[in-house]
Formats: sequence, C-alpha cells, structure tokens
Amino acid sequence: MGKFDKMLLISDYDNTLRYTEAALRSGGEMPPIHPRNLEAVQRWMDQGGTFAMATGRSLAAFRVPAAGVPMNAPSIVDNGAAIYDWKTEKYLVKRFLPDTCLERLRAAAEAFPELSLELYHEGDLIQVVHQTPWNEQHAKLTSLRYQVIPAVDPQLVPLPLVKALFVANLDVLQNLCRFMAEKGWASQYELIFSSDHLLEMTAQGADKGQMALRLKELCGCERLYCIGDHANDLPMLRAADRAFTPANAIPEVRSSGAAVVGHCLDGAVADAVELLEAGA
Repeated sequence: MGKFDKMLLISDYDNTLRYTEAALRSGGEMPPIHPRNLEAVQRWMDQGGTFAMATGRSLAAFRVPAAGVPMNAPSIVDNGAAIYDWKTEKYLVKRFLPDTCLERLRAAAEAFPELSLELYHEGDLIQVVHQTPWNEQHAKLTSLRYQVIPAVDPQLVPLPLVKALFVANLDVLQNLCRFMAEKGWASQYELIFSSDHLLEMTAQGADKGQMALRLKELCGCERLYCIGDHANDLPMLRAADRAFTPANAIPEVRSSGAAVVGHCLDGAVADAVELLEAGA
C-alpha cells in the first residue's frame, strides 16, 4: 500500500506544468518542464498515486509533449472533449461537437469577420478561417500545420468536429458570447476562455471538470486533486477534493479558493505534491 493509493492528481499542461506563454507570444523557445515537477510527479506515482494531464490542446498537438511527461493514467485532451488512453492508443470517452454546430460557427464567422476560427478534427487536421499571424505562432508552438479555408462551408469541413477555437481580442470574444446567447445557442455548448484572446467551444458537458470526474471513476480513485492556471481549468478545480493553482494564474483562478503555490517556472506542480506529501 502506498501513501497515495486511490488518489488522482490531474495537472494542466500549458503554464502549469510547463511555461509556454512567452513562447506563444514571441515565437521563441519554450523552457523545459522544471525538474522539480518531473521529480515530484514520479514520487507521487512511486507512492501509489495516479497522475494524469488535462490539456486544452488537441490530441495531435499534445502527443509529442505527452511523451515527456511521466504519467500512469489516460489524458483529458481538447479542453475536455475526450479522454485518451496512451497505452491502448484509443479514446475512452468522446464528447465531440454535434453536427449542427456548423451553422452556428458559420453565422459567428460571418457576424464577426475580425475573428480567426480554428476547427479541430479527430486526427491531426486543423482548419482555419480568417488566418492571422497568431495561427502561425500557434502552429509553431504545437508543431502542427493547418489548412486555410475561405469559410465554414459544409462541403469543405468534414464532420465531426472535436472543438472550435475562436481567436480575437477580449472585447470581440465577449461580444461573440453575447451574440450566441441572444441566438439561444450558448446553452448548447461549453464556451470557456483559455486565455484573454482565446475562446474554446466544445460540446455541452465537455469540460475539464466533468471529464476529471469521469477519469477519477475510470481509474478507480477515491480522491481527486487538480492544479491549473486559467479559466478553462476552473471546472476541474471546482470538481476537485482539493485544488491548487500556480502564482502565475489569472486573478479569477487565484481567487477561486484553490491553494496558490509557486510560479510555473519555479515548479508549481512540485509545490502541490509537497503539500500533499506533508499532509498540509
């Protein structure tokens, strides 16, 4: 019996386990995962704990980073749209967007031409409507290329879609949320900010919180601990028996009730593990 038997610790990747924000904004190189984080995660597993990742990244975009993370459980990918098992190379749970999302996405793209829209498919296909330099930066970060299409056209967009990502200034994204609410569409999807210029759209019920609880069940665990830094992490932080957040998290997350630990660059996940080891 280990100290952390039947305990599941789930960490966000970007800016929680590994600091990637500066690289995304500048196009520069990413610093590696802090060694303290890697050592702490290994200790957690050596003491019987289960460790998993929950990322907003698509499965294809997370495949390479995942190879550098010690974990003994499937991962939550696509911002909660799926749970993927690395051992069997299969999805355990899929909650993809309904096919009716295309008409909503087309209306949104037409109403807000300043938006850039990324469409994610099962596999490595990403399609972009209204390409911007940000899409290039994002592609460099994830090492995935994309296909530019002129519009959200059913003849050009294969279904199903895993998720959609709206890219624009915060005020535009807030107006988009109001637009979708006025149309009566907002309640049919999960619309969650993953940064001040990124709005994720997944199927209803497809968020990190509900998938964290499902993963806890699949792993046969009794306790759930989570750590994350942004608004898309809030559902899983609220679902956790105990939640942590790095010092670099957005104010909304730092004031959510999660225990604030050190900066991602200094080993925030290690800080959380050390608190759990100490019983603090």
